[in-house]
Amino acid sequence: MRSLAYDRLFIGGRWEQPATEQRLSVISPHTEEPVGETPEASPEDVDRAVRAARTAFDEGPWPRLRVDERIDRIEKLATIYASETDAIADLITAEMGSPRSFSRLGQGAGALAQMHLTMATAREFPWVERRRGLFGDVHLRRAPVGVVGAIVPWNVPQFLIMPKLIPALIAGCTVVVKPAPETPLDAMWLAEMLSEIDLPEGVVSIVPGGRDTGESLVRHPGVDKISFTGSSATGRHIAALCGGQLKRVSLELGGKSAAIVLDDADIAHTVKQLKMASLMNNGQACVAQTRILVSERKHDEVVDALAVMMSALQVGDPADAATDVGPLVAQRQQERVQGYIRAGVDEGARIVLGGSDKPHDRGWYVQPTLFTDATNDMRIAREEIFGPVLTVLKYADEKDAIRIANDTDYGLAGSVWTADVAHGLEIAAEIRTGTYGINMYTLDTTAPFGGFKQSGIGREFGAEGLSEYVELQSTVSAGKLPNLA
Repeated sequence: MRSLAYDRLFIGGRWEQPATEQRLSVISPHTEEPVGETPEASPEDVDRAVRAARTAFDEGPWPRLRVDERIDRIEKLATIYASETDAIADLITAEMGSPRSFSRLGQGAGALAQMHLTMATAREFPWVERRRGLFGDVHLRRAPVGVVGAIVPWNVPQFLIMPKLIPALIAGCTVVVKPAPETPLDAMWLAEMLSEIDLPEGVVSIVPGGRDTGESLVRHPGVDKISFTGSSATGRHIAALCGGQLKRVSLELGGKSAAIVLDDADIAHTVKQLKMASLMNNGQACVAQTRILVSERKHDEVVDALAVMMSALQVGDPADAATDVGPLVAQRQQERVQGYIRAGVDEGARIVLGGSDKPHDRGWYVQPTLFTDATNDMRIAREEIFGPVLTVLKYADEKDAIRIANDTDYGLAGSVWTADVAHGLEIAAEIRTGTYGINMYTLDTTAPFGGFKQSGIGREFGAEGLSEYVELQSTVSAGKLPNLA
């Protein structure tokens, strides 16, 4: 992996001198040593980026190109990206500790797949259509929403940039991307690739930074829409700011997903699949199945199987292909997860394995931890921990399992494990959550993804994700409209 140090910001498609000397230093969560650094975008830098995007949208060629012409540019980007997919995945591993096995699949290849899937969706998307109205034909046009501020988190940074940046660009929007301060390097590498595809001036900016940078972007009057992925607390704040401006907003927020294990489930298969569904990316995934709901009859058998699986996990260097669980992104996250583990014990839950002690002297590691004897009112069952911590909850019968699964502020994901797939579909219909799995949980990124309740507003992926970046314009005419080409 190359060492990365950037001195300039990517503003409006050009590498520009930052307004201040503030820097973001990226520290390896494994070695606690520097990986690289970038400038930290100030409010003045954000203003320059938004003004460039505003001019490019209002006056430039990008929104006025044909859709196929915009897709051509994205195809060029995908070609460049394909040659760097593994390298950019390895960089993300160095930045935030994602195990190499997960990064190669979910961080790099997943981001590239999103480009191709979005292009395929865009080719079939009804950009213009005719409907029969009261007075004749109605010409329905899907117009770009305008200047988009895209704010992405650190856990799967490239995979979460793509369902914002790519559909927005194809729709004809201009975009200002704010990557998280923990993972700015991969975003700046993406900027290098974007500089090679001949975008018009102003179309894309990338402004790394923390809370102040994001606040400046959300509050800027030149931004038409904010697309945010992150915590529900920050999402509520962004929604309030956007509401005050009647600014369009989409929010992909937190989760506390329940895996319902029915009595007829194949326990060996279930636990094997939960290794990824519950502990992917070191547990730093909003869709992680972290509440395991088990009947009183099957409780001990499932807990024993989970304990065997988790005790065999290899915890260590995320660059090692054999590693199952790497370090958490930052020391503050390590301390936060350790605090939840202590809270679980204080509230009366029992640790089956793991605990709050550090498994390594160096690096921000947390032991994979399994709780039982927990109830759904405990913090470990209600709050998003974002680490390798699973909580087993008992249910009396199927109705009770559904009640417990729905007894949460969140509604992002969930799963049911059963020998009867048809019955699993019936269970899914009872759960208030945006995505669901039967005998598995993984994202199908051809399908819409998003949450109920405090897990967000709006959807990403597929035609629904593309629809987040358009406005509907209806046109009627006193005379006959020409035929659509």
